[in-house]
Amino acid sequence: MALSYSKRMENIKSSEIREILKVTQKPEIISFAGGLPAPELFPVKEIKEISGIVLDEMGPESLQYDITEGYPPLRQQISERMNKVLKTELTENNILIVCGSQQGLDFSGKVFLDENDVVLCESPTYLGAINAFKSYEPQFKEVPTDDFGMIPEELEKILKTTKNVKLIYAIPDFQNPTGKTWTLERREKFMKIIEKYEIPVVEDNPYGELRFDGEILPSLKSMDKKGFIIHLGTFSKTFCPGLRVGWIAASEDILEKYIFIKQSADLHTSSFSQRIISKMLENYDFDERVSKLKELYKGRRDLMIKTIAEEFPDGLKYTNPEGGLFTWVELPEKYNAREFLDECIKNNVAIVPGGSFFPNGGHENSFRLNYSNMPDEKIVEGIKRLSKVLKEYLN
Repeated sequence: MALSYSKRMENIKSSEIREILKVTQKPEIISFAGGLPAPELFPVKEIKEISGIVLDEMGPESLQYDITEGYPPLRQQISERMNKVLKTELTENNILIVCGSQQGLDFSGKVFLDENDVVLCESPTYLGAINAFKSYEPQFKEVPTDDFGMIPEELEKILKTTKNVKLIYAIPDFQNPTGKTWTLERREKFMKIIEKYEIPVVEDNPYGELRFDGEILPSLKSMDKKGFIIHLGTFSKTFCPGLRVGWIAASEDILEKYIFIKQSADLHTSSFSQRIISKMLENYDFDERVSKLKELYKGRRDLMIKTIAEEFPDGLKYTNPEGGLFTWVELPEKYNAREFLDECIKNNVAIVPGGSFFPNGGHENSFRLNYSNMPDEKIVEGIKRLSKVLKEYLN
């Protein structure tokens, strides 16, 4: 059938990670490709119990249409949690419940971007954000980064010379894909620049509570005196992704625009899922749950980094993140990670080539590894398989 599709569809491509994940469904493949949480820590028993409580106490209400903003007790719980952990000063009126923070990214594009507007982002950045924003046909400008995150001087240089910058997208904590974290000094300099140029910022924070080393740093939202920061959070990494519950935290005037978009998109996030999470937060110790996640992921990070150090060929660089789900590997510039991806799959190990995370292309000499999803023995075996492929490729 010869159907006529919108011009917008030309900018919408399948996620390379999702395509790789299709291949990795084979049980013999050890996958470091997806950003998947550990399924053994999904609260299956607790959700089963809480589902019964929700249906007993709020049966019809939990299955009915709901207000767009989200279940008020859950919004209150989120604002209190953010105030406690991230040092913000929010109320439930600053919170909109969305279907995972990925929906918050799509809504941010709808709220702020027109064709040929400019989005500034870290170089590299999260592939899901690139794809979400591409639907609205912006131009991407990549801000250089180093081991301490986005370089403020480079950001200001771009802002001075670039017209029509409408949005900045950033992941200050345990960045996807690199695992890097901005220092406090970088955050402070960044906020001064933002206040000077008055540009809205989407602060994506799916991993912020998953810190293994050191102290949690203040969020950009906690430093936001003028309302420029739109903070995205999610329960996908701390409970489970299947419930599809995340949130947007912003000033009330900005949040109103997101509420309008949410109304037209899907009316509201699942009434049932929202109440399950609210009851989970009420009936169980969330701090204890986060501690268990951090203990497991820290062990897996340590094991992956140790095995990389022992097995990988010389001349490669890799990050040792303080938290989150990923490490980032760089080969010498003349090499291309896509060239050995098929060989990885033949050897039953999967990675994500780094070029996917650069909206303007290039930087093919890198790849991302996820350590949260595989048990210890598979981490060791998978890195050995990958090392074998790398040694053959580099030689």
